[in-house]
Amino acid sequence: MKNAIFVAKKPMFVSSNRFLGETKRKYGVKKAGFSGTLDPFACGNLVIAFGQYTKLFRFLKKVPKRYRATIWLGVRSDSFDIENIESIKIIDKFDKDLIENSLLEFKGEVEYTPPKYCAKKINGVKAYDLARKNKEVNLKKQIMSVFDIELLNYSHPFVSFEVSLSEGGYVRSIASLLSDKLDSDMTLCYLERLSEGDFIYENEKFLNPTKHLNLPKNEYLRDMEDFLLGRKLNVDDFKIKTDGNYLLEFEKFFSVIEIVDKKVKYLLNKVDIC
Repeated sequence: MKNAIFVAKKPMFVSSNRFLGETKRKYGVKKAGFSGTLDPFACGNLVIAFGQYTKLFRFLKKVPKRYRATIWLGVRSDSFDIENIESIKIIDKFDKDLIENSLLEFKGEVEYTPPKYCAKKINGVKAYDLARKNKEVNLKKQIMSVFDIELLNYSHPFVSFEVSLSEGGYVRSIASLLSDKLDSDMTLCYLERLSEGDFIYENEKFLNPTKHLNLPKNEYLRDMEDFLLGRKLNVDDFKIKTDGNYLLEFEKFFSVIEIVDKKVKYLLNKVDIC
């Protein structure tokens, strides 16, 4: 097996890297990667690619990211998940409308501080590596877009909801914000990624990558042999000449180019369509 891209379903309490290793052994491949790390305690959709397709992650349509989550009220956790629980208390039940309206207030542009147990890097070191060593983690506030959020069920002390987020958004930060708003300890006890853009789990069905690239198509007006031989390209030989990244589809392969200041650069070339 040379190239492939598909959606797998990672189980709970397995790291994304370990799951990738298991998937590589399952399919007998050496070169593989995934897009969008899932925390060990989380489960759900993980986009996996083999071979040349591992170079496509930055071009994929992966927004919005949709999650189903459950918050456990009265629980204090340094990481806002069940891997680092510090205390569990019985608290009074909230009014359901208060819970629902509080969640709905997060819809739109939300300022948040990324959880310190995340993959963002500080001076080249991942934040969660620093946090696990009890070292100081200072992450700057950011903005995430909450496209949609819906309360599914409130059975005290558990609040279940679905949320659609922009790239880089954290559901744990939603739990943190709700904790501040209601002035109560709480943490995520369940997190499942349902989809990333139009990537959904279909029993690891192999996908045509050109259908999932977030790139406009361009057209080359000369012989495709120029791409086969990797020749220098002239901007005047393309239908669209404005600056940007473009997808070029041929019969058995595709390429990605960049046009900047009337100069053409290969970003990916001669990637097989499987």
